[in-house]
Amino acid sequence: MAAIPVYPWRLAPEGLATVRQLRALGLRPGGQDVVAQIERPRRRRGPLVAYLYSIERAKPVRPMTPAKRAALAKANAARRVCPQCGNDAGYVIPAELGMCVPCADLGEQSAA
Repeated sequence: MAAIPVYPWRLAPEGLATVRQLRALGLRPGGQDVVAQIERPRRRRGPLVAYLYSIERAKPVRPMTPAKRAALAKANAARRVCPQCGNDAGYVIPAELGMCVPCADLGEQSAA
């Protein structure tokens, strides 16, 4: 396996982009291998690394089908329903609470 080029932060050559940059252009990597990487130094930890892909070999983003849109809406709606009281909380329930805020507050009051 050959080593890939490593560029300093903000100094990548033209024609290469990260996954987020590709997405902003309406593209996706499309199964291509990583072409290069950029590294952003940090003081106390290792550098942040972002992988770069060729814009020329990128493919267009697949369009959202009606079935995918319906499945995504159903999944997002399920994240809003409190398992404790069964009501739609009106927001995505925090994973650390596991229930809506009013149910969590009642649980803390009864435990105290």
